Amino acid sequence: MKGKKDFARILIFPVCVLVCYGILCVIDPHKALMAIKTSGNLLLTVTLPLVLVFVIMLALNLFVKPAQIVGLFGKGANIKGIVLSLVAGIISMGPIYAWYPLLKNLREEGAGTGPIAIFLYSRAVKPFLLPVMIAYFGWVYVGILTVLTIFTSIAIGWFMSVLMKE
Repeated sequence: MKGKKDFARILIFPVCVLVCYGILCVIDPHKALMAIKTSGNLLLTVTLPLVLVFVIMLALNLFVKPAQIVGLFGKGANIKGIVLSLVAGIISMGPIYAWYPLLKNLREEGAGTGPIAIFLYSRAVKPFLLPVMIAYFGWVYVGILTVLTIFTSIAIGWFMSVLMKE
């Protein structure tokens, strides 16, 4: 019985969206078509990062044991886990919400809130954007901003660990 309830709850949002599209289609078919095209383009944009994250999750589940995750990203993670979280955040690509399922999975496997917070915050540093930032703001500004962002991500991770009592 619970499985049917969960399935019904999952369908609420898509059904509401379809109803809204249906109403819009009756009121203004041209705008409805534009909205459907925009939604389709957004879906295509999001699909690749989501597939990438799910492939990473699959690989983690196949090759990485929970004890290894806890050892690197667990509560009280050592410097190796902090650096790994920092580097992973910096080199990660795609929209942040595409990473939420993987991060949730890591948390369920025993990863601490600190390393996850470091990963999330350090995503603000994007190496491929640094040349553009330097062109607009100069070396000194970008260097200071990047260093402060990295240190702040570590501080945020530490504060999250303290606030979450880990």
